[in-house]
Amino acid sequence: MIRIGPGIAIDSRAISLVFKRAGGPGGQNVNKVSTAVELRCPLAACLGLSDAMRERLARLAGRRLNNAGVLVISQRRHRTQTANRRLAMETLVNLVAAAADLPPPRLPSKTPRAEKRRRLEAKRRRAARKLDRRPPPSQD
Repeated sequence: MIRIGPGIAIDSRAISLVFKRAGGPGGQNVNKVSTAVELRCPLAACLGLSDAMRERLARLAGRRLNNAGVLVISQRRHRTQTANRRLAMETLVNLVAAAADLPPPRLPSKTPRAEKRRRLEAKRRRAARKLDRRPPPSQD
C-alpha cells in the first residue's frame, strides 16, 4: 500500500511497470538498456477516493487516463531505470494527492460601487435621450 493521505491509499499490487528503450541522450547505452518506464495503475486501485475525487483525478490526468480507466504514466527523463521509476511513482502520488485536495470554495464578489454608479449614470443618460424624443405637450 502506498499511503497518500488520511484514508487514501493506492494498492501497490495493482500497479504494473513496463520498461522500454528510451531515445535521447545516453550514447550506446540507449541502444542496450531499457530505461524508460511506463507505469499503469487502474483507478479502482486508488482506495478511499470519493466519486468527486475520482472525477477530479480523471480531469487532472487528462490524456494519461485511457478508456479502460487505467492511468498510464510514462517517464524517460533520466538515464537510469530507477530514477525514471521513482519519478513515475512520484507523479502518480502527486496526481492522486492533487485530486484529494478540495478546491477552495468560490466566494461571490460584490459589484464595485464605481460599477453601480456607471450603470445608473448610463441609465439616466438613456432616459434623458428618450425624453427628448417625445413630442412636446399640447397647449390647449
